[in-house]
Amino acid sequence: MILLFTDFGYEGPYVGQMKLALAGLDHTGPVIDLMHDAPVFDAKASAYLLASLLSEIPENAVLLGVVDPGVGGRRRPLAIQADRRWYVGPDNGLFEFVMRRARELAVYEIVWRPERLSASFHGRDLFAPIAAQLCRGDLSGLQPIDIGSASHPAWPDDWEAVIYLDRFGNAVTGLRAASLAPGFGLEIGGRRLPRFQTFSEAGHHQIFCYENSTGLMEIAMNQGNATRFLNIRPGMPVVKIPLVSP
Repeated sequence: MILLFTDFGYEGPYVGQMKLALAGLDHTGPVIDLMHDAPVFDAKASAYLLASLLSEIPENAVLLGVVDPGVGGRRRPLAIQADRRWYVGPDNGLFEFVMRRARELAVYEIVWRPERLSASFHGRDLFAPIAAQLCRGDLSGLQPIDIGSASHPAWPDDWEAVIYLDRFGNAVTGLRAASLAPGFGLEIGGRRLPRFQTFSEAGHHQIFCYENSTGLMEIAMNQGNATRFLNIRPGMPVVKIPLVSP
């Protein structure tokens, strides 16, 4: 099984080209579109978002991750083996929390190069063939490297900022709900938000925060667009505060 996690978007040819390349390669299992609207050019925000999905990734799967503004530059291509799963993509921090939260971990630089390697599309020409190869259990073309050389220790375990805006106008933060003590909620842009478990607890068009389905704290408006109402932008800071009454 190969899972795709990219910032390509669902328009244009890029996802199709990468899947077409995978279709012509020998690998086992389906190719699944996990996410194609990861934060554009933002490996750090995407790393927190990807980490929230780790519990859903089955053993022996290969995740092909492409959020790669440095494609064609000096950043290394990596293959990471973490807890019986493989992650293939750029060395830019995208897999920081995959590595940090793994119990078993090995990191490899991809030293193999295909005959055709576009300077701007390593997802199709380099990462897709390696993902297919790893599905077959073939580790050729990989060179072990020091784990620390691929890490970003300055990034916090939980990021008190907005990392993703969805099509409903909800704002996902880099804070795991488990990092908030009981009785705490969030403040954003000077506005203190009540914390609920479900949308139905909130009044019509009431803004609140809650633990979303992947375990991250999220800001929402019941049947409305919290992002537009509060003028929320990616990277906007959030603050942990004692929970207010609704």
